[in-house]
Amino acid sequence: MTDVKPKKPRLFYVDNLRILLTILVVLIHLAVTYGASGDWPYREGRPDSLTSLVFTLSTAVTDAFVLGFFFMLAGYFTPGSFDRRGFWRYFRDRLLRLGIPLLFYILFLDPLIYYAIGVNSWGFDGRFWSIWGLNGAFWMYLGSHIRAYGDHGLGVGPLWYVEILLIFTLVYGLWRFVAKLTLFLLRRIGRSPDRMADKRPADSVPPLAIAGFALIVGIATFLVRIRPVDLGLHPLYVPYADLPQYVCLFVIGVVAYRRNWLLGISDVVGRLWLWIAVVCVVVVLPVLFVLGGALEGNTIRYTRGLHWQSFATSVWQQFVCMGMVVGLLAWFRKRLNRQGALARAMAASTYAVYVIHAPALVFLALSLRRYRLHLLLKFVLVAPVAVALCFAIGYAIKKLPLVKRIL
Repeated sequence: MTDVKPKKPRLFYVDNLRILLTILVVLIHLAVTYGASGDWPYREGRPDSLTSLVFTLSTAVTDAFVLGFFFMLAGYFTPGSFDRRGFWRYFRDRLLRLGIPLLFYILFLDPLIYYAIGVNSWGFDGRFWSIWGLNGAFWMYLGSHIRAYGDHGLGVGPLWYVEILLIFTLVYGLWRFVAKLTLFLLRRIGRSPDRMADKRPADSVPPLAIAGFALIVGIATFLVRIRPVDLGLHPLYVPYADLPQYVCLFVIGVVAYRRNWLLGISDVVGRLWLWIAVVCVVVVLPVLFVLGGALEGNTIRYTRGLHWQSFATSVWQQFVCMGMVVGLLAWFRKRLNRQGALARAMAASTYAVYVIHAPALVFLALSLRRYRLHLLLKFVLVAPVAVALCFAIGYAIKKLPLVKRIL
């Protein structure tokens, strides 16, 4: 009789965290649509001072941790993926799951978004919206849009995250391959990484170590931001200003898998760091805004240059990030380590939602542009519709025969 290896229990709380983070990404970009600062294809109207302040504060908090959290979770599941598949299958899987959606966005979704904006705002030929649009001007516009990538960089949109994750995971795969090959050449096959690096019992995570990590990443972020550069490194459009956080959290995720740190975060440590994040948001952030001159419009010093505001903001972001990462991991593990049918469907659709949410939000905003409301009120009313629409489209796309293998 053949022994069957027991299937590892699914981490429902991690799936639920992905749902939350995906919803926050959708809301961040919807907020940019209605007045928050940020790079987004379509922006509606000019916000008043109150709307601008609310959006700026809320997006500052969410931007501090959402994408870093995504990179940490991606890093956590990367070693297991390599262990199960081996080098070649791992590379093929990464290129399939990350590369194809990225190419599809660059070659179709990004041009489609800007063409739709052009039809509604600048009087482009709208024949694309006829049946299948095969005779429409979109196909002529598509060629010119793609040719412009050579001058302005690739139109990756929010899929810059997928682009960077593809680079991170391929580098990790190469590192594992070189490490294994080196051990083989040293005649130490029996100590290959796959056998040496089995998961340990859950290691505890000291709060001071987390604080030290946040401080180091904050200093590295400040150093990167000293010299003003373009928003991205063309042609890939990489957000350089937050790269230290993304790199470090991806590496932490890889290490956390081997050391089982997700289970090593105690409830006490989780609560402590969640409170640290709350204090940073409720107390420290307003003080930074007032003392640093943000209320007078002096915001550039918070993001770049050799200024105390930039240093304080860089460190503040990392403490908020680690507070939310550690605190939410502990809280979700204790309170939300279960799923119903709706949560399962949403969890299965999170990656698809991330890929398609940009055109979904732009099309939704364009369809509602004729309704003149206060931008903050409009955001509140549209937000639940936007989230539901994105997940509904993502779920439907996941059901397609070929797409479900990729997304």
